[in-house]
Formats: sequence, structure tokens, C-alpha cells
Amino acid sequence: MVTNLSVISHGSAVLAFLLLAVLIASKYLRRDVDRTMLLAALVSAMWAFSLVGQALWQQPGFFIRYLLEIIRDAAWIAVLLALLRDAARTGHFIGKIRTVLSTAAVSLLLLLLVSGILEYSFGLSVLDGKTKVVGQIALSLLALSLVEQIWRNAGKMGRSSLKYICIGTATVMAFDFFMYADALLFGKISDPFWTARGLVNALLVPLFAVNVVNTRKQPVEFQLSRSAVYHVGTLTFAGLYLIFLAVGGYYVKVMGGAWGEALQVLFITLSMVFFATLITSRRVRARLMIFISQHFFDYKYDYREQWLKMTRELADLGDSPPLPERVIRILAGLVESNAGVLWLKDEDGNFALQAATNMTPPKYTTIDGQSELIRFLGQREWIINLHEYRRDPVRYKLLEIPDAITKFSEGWLIIPMYLDNALYGLALVGSPYAKIELNWENFDLIKVVARQTCNLLAQADAQNRLSRAMQFEAVNKASAFMVHDLKTLIAQLTLLVNNASKHRNNPEFIDDMIRTTEHAIKKMSNLVKHIRKPADQSVDSELVDLQETVTRLMEQHASGRPAPRFIGATDRVLIKADGEQLRNVLSHLVQNAQDATPPDGEVTVTLKTSHGQAVLFIQDTGCGMTEDFIKFQLFKPFESTKGLTGMGIGAYQAREYARKIGGNIDVTSEPGIGSCFSVRLPIAQPPKTHPAHHPQTPDSQPYSQAKTAE
Repeated sequence: MVTNLSVISHGSAVLAFLLLAVLIASKYLRRDVDRTMLLAALVSAMWAFSLVGQALWQQPGFFIRYLLEIIRDAAWIAVLLALLRDAARTGHFIGKIRTVLSTAAVSLLLLLLVSGILEYSFGLSVLDGKTKVVGQIALSLLALSLVEQIWRNAGKMGRSSLKYICIGTATVMAFDFFMYADALLFGKISDPFWTARGLVNALLVPLFAVNVVNTRKQPVEFQLSRSAVYHVGTLTFAGLYLIFLAVGGYYVKVMGGAWGEALQVLFITLSMVFFATLITSRRVRARLMIFISQHFFDYKYDYREQWLKMTRELADLGDSPPLPERVIRILAGLVESNAGVLWLKDEDGNFALQAATNMTPPKYTTIDGQSELIRFLGQREWIINLHEYRRDPVRYKLLEIPDAITKFSEGWLIIPMYLDNALYGLALVGSPYAKIELNWENFDLIKVVARQTCNLLAQADAQNRLSRAMQFEAVNKASAFMVHDLKTLIAQLTLLVNNASKHRNNPEFIDDMIRTTEHAIKKMSNLVKHIRKPADQSVDSELVDLQETVTRLMEQHASGRPAPRFIGATDRVLIKADGEQLRNVLSHLVQNAQDATPPDGEVTVTLKTSHGQAVLFIQDTGCGMTEDFIKFQLFKPFESTKGLTGMGIGAYQAREYARKIGGNIDVTSEPGIGSCFSVRLPIAQPPKTHPAHHPQTPDSQPYSQAKTAE
């Protein structure tokens, strides 16, 4: 009975990989990935069997086992490269990536194999034991980088078929990475790691089998991006840097003598600070991204990433930072810069500075709308490179650049911004972090982004103009209401003046004139108060006897034809409202009913109460209104049927006040029959401890309160 755990572990791996090889060979050999997977399964079975033989019979020797392990790693790397090779049809740059990665893998494998052969055959120790361990770590790290790159760039359809092979291969290589990293740290391979290694490989075989079946049913499609190459390169560099750091720290400790440990701490600390500084440098990142774009891609930009980045920047509806600064940041980011200035066209046709980022504005920043530069850019959509302009002005036809631009010493690109086909603004981008060779692709992308951001700037400007217009509209609306009230007062005072010569000796007329004058003074005082405090929207309210108020209104309008008839409630009806405004609202409705009814018609005002509400029905037998007029024009401000004599806000003002105190006004009408205005108002309860306050209203005004023009 075998009790050696290492034999059981690696024996299980032998059996599992042989079964995987049989599965692939029997049905799935149509693709390169399937064939490389078969090779990897066979080599892995041979490698595991060599470890079983070493545990049982101390054979084969170290060199054979070492060679088989390197070949096993190479076989799994070949599987990953085959995935890249299948995807090469999706883009030319994938072939470049595959070439670089293949070259790196083959070079490392040849180095390890040749050094092993020289040592075995001729006794030449090219690489010592620690360096061989570092080589194994490098192979594992390279495989992990490939897995990360494949997974990052796989689409949704591709990931479902790649999931199991990525998990399995990454686990195998990660296990080897940690095992050899542990060996490099402690100077020997850990027995638990070594013993469990076979079982780990065996347990991962079902994942490879499922992947083989799934990829048969579903094609693998993925595409590499610049970000993926950048992240893989960063990961690879970080791994190599950490290996160098470990080796360097070890030799500093060995060769440092008594100061070895202190020097090791100093070396590691300084190296980590240098590494942190390096990876956070935007200049280094810019240079690396330019290198990747130049050597691995047909296009300089990942347009999907650029579009998503711009969308995220512009989708923010907040004002921190303001939109002009975000536009500068977007345009500058396209050419690896972080500085810029933005000018937009003002109402005078000149271009005013809107924002400046990381660039100090000069004293004068306005660009004349009639300058040569503006005329030049208005005719052609050119991006002006100021570095080229300073070296060769003839290339730009000796164009004169305004001082508002040349005073920015770090200025680089002048970008025109068009709204439709008209020049709307200018952007000046500062010098980049790294030297960039601009071509048609840079210019096309900059122009497209400039037009898109210009549309948003124009939309924001239009929104600001609309907001200001709405504020003016509110002021005009308030003025219209005041003019409406003033017209009523003017009509009353005009009537007094016209009747003064005829009734000056009539004491009743004198009393009526005094009351009317007092009423006008009070009305104008309220208007002045509202003008001084327009933001005060509070409602002055008191308990008003609605029945008494309507009775006095009937007396007031009795001189008109037809004279209104009032049908009151049996009990007092108290309403909480401003007595003066309520009288004006009801007076307007009664007056309109009289205006719409012929002299031989009828105007009836009926007061009823029900369920805590008072309803005042103002009915007439006049010309009536259509349903469309009631729905679309009656309560619409500044829509009048009286021509130039009316403001068109009386009905609107009446309904708004009724709603303000908790009521409403409804209308039913039929052309040729008449109309009925239903004024619903909430009934107020009188105080329990104090008698209800009945406001004093002016007496009837037969002379001054005659029919007035609306």
C-alpha cells in the first residue's frame, strides 16, 4: 500500500492529465487551442510521472525533471499564445502583441534550457540555483500576465468560454509563483507546497475539460486595448522589479558584513520610494502610453475609452469644477497635457476668456472678433501648433497671433471650436508631459471632441439666458398685475373728476368721493408695499363675512345692466382671506358676467355651503364660451377678448388667489346660453373666546364704482 503523499498527489495528476489528453484527442482537435491543450496535457502527465518516479525509485535525475518542468510551463504558455493567435483576425496589433510575448517567453525558455544543458553536459555553471528559481518565477509571472490580458479584453461572449481555462491556468501558475517565491525567500522549497502541488494540478483538470467542451460550442472573440497592454506591462515591470529588489537585498545583506542588515533595510526602503515615485509620475505614464500606441497599435487612441471618459466628465451636472474647466481638461488630456485656456464668443462678437487651468492669464485676455486669427479660423478648421508657428511662420501664411494668446508662454495648440459651421470659441492647450508627434488622427479626434464640447457649452449658455429671461418674465408678470389694479383705480378717479363739476354741491357725492379716495390710497399703499418687498409671498388674512361682502358687491354693481341678483345663505359664512383682495376677485367675476350679458338678460349670484366649504355660483345668460376657450385661453395670462382695453389677467388672477387661500374656481359654459363660475372657498371657524371680527367695508359707491374697463 502506497503511503507516500507525494506519490499519491503527483500520481493523481498523471491520471487526470492522461484522461484530459484522451478526451481532447478523441473529439476535439480542430483548433490550434485544442492541439496545444493536448500537448500541454501530455507534457504535464510526463512531468507528474517523473516526480512519482523520483519519489519511488529516485529516477529520473534532477536535469530531466527540471527540463520537463520548463517544457510544461512552455506548453501552458503556448496554450495562452494560441488564444491570442486565434484572435489575431480581429486586429493587426494583436499579432504584434503575440510576437513580443512569444519572443519574451521563447527567450526565457531558451536561456533556462541552454544553461541547464551546459551545466549537465559540460559542467559549466551558467546560472546558480537562486537564478534558476528566479527564472521559474519569471515564467509564472509571464503566464499570469497573459491570463490577465486575455481576460481583460475578452467580450461577454468570449469570457464565458475562457472562464475555466483562465481560472485553471492562473491557479497553476500562481501556485508555482508562490512556491518558488517562498523558496527564494527561505533558501529551500517548502515540503507542503511540493507535496500538494500534484493534487492542485489534478483538481484543476476538470476546469480544462469543461473549457474544451464549451469552446467547441462557442467561439472565442476578444480584443486587446491600450489600457490592457499598459496594465500588463505595469504588472510585469512590478514583478520584475520586486524580483530585482529581493535579489539585490539578499546580496547587499551578504556582502555588507556587519552592516549587512542595516544596508539591506536602507536599500529596500530607497528602492520602494523610487518605485512609488515612478508609478505615480504622470510624465512616465504619458511616455509609456505613447510608446505603446506607437509600437503595438494601428491607431493612437482607444476611441471607446476616450468617448466613455469624455461622457463621464460631461455627464456631471454639478458646478465643481465648472463646465469650461472640464472642457479644458478633456481637450488637454487628448494630447497628454494638463493646462489650457478657453475663450467663448460674447455678445459684442469678441472672444472673452472663460477659464484657465494651470496657466496664468495676462493682463489683457479679450480677443478681438475682427482679428486676423479669428477671420482665418472662421474660414478653415485648422489646429495651429504654436511651436511650429514660431519655427516657421510662413507655414501659417505669416498669420498674426493676438497678444492674448502669445502671452501664455506655455501655449501649444490653438483649437477652434465650432457651433454648427460658425466659430464659437477658442481653446489653447499647454505643452504636453512628453514629446508627441501629431498626425491626422490626433487632429481628427481633437476636432470631433471640440465640436461635441462646444455644443454643451452653447447649451449651457442658452440655459443661462433662459433663466435670466424667466426672471425678467416674473418681473413683467408682477408689473402686469400692478398695472391691472392701477387701471381700476384710474377709472374710479377719472369718474370722480368727470362727475365733480355736476355733483360738487351734492353732500352724498362728497361723502362718496372721500370714501373712493381713501380706497384708492389704501390700494396704492398696498402696491407700493408689494414693490418694496416682492419676495414676500405671505397671505394677509382675516375673518371675512362672505354673505355681507357679496351683499355690498351687489349694491356696488347695482347701477350696471343687468343688475345682479343675490340669493344668500341662511347663516353667516366666515372666510379666512384678505378682505380687499377677495372683494376685487369677486367684483371682477360679477363685472365680467355683466359685460357678457345683454341688458335684458340675468346675472344671478348664489351662495351655498356644504361639507365645510362655501360655494358662490355666479351665473349669467350671456354669450357663453366654448370648451376650447375655457381650457386654453380663459385662465391664461395676457390672453384677452377685450382687445387693447384688457390686460387678460383678471380671470387668471382671480383663480390664483382662490387657490392661494385653499379654494378654486370652476367654469361651465355653453355658447349662446350663458356661463356659471363656481367659486369654492373653505369655511373658517370663528374663535371660541372672542367674537368674530367683521371688517368694515366701504359703503356703497354709486358714483365712483360704476362699470370700469378691464
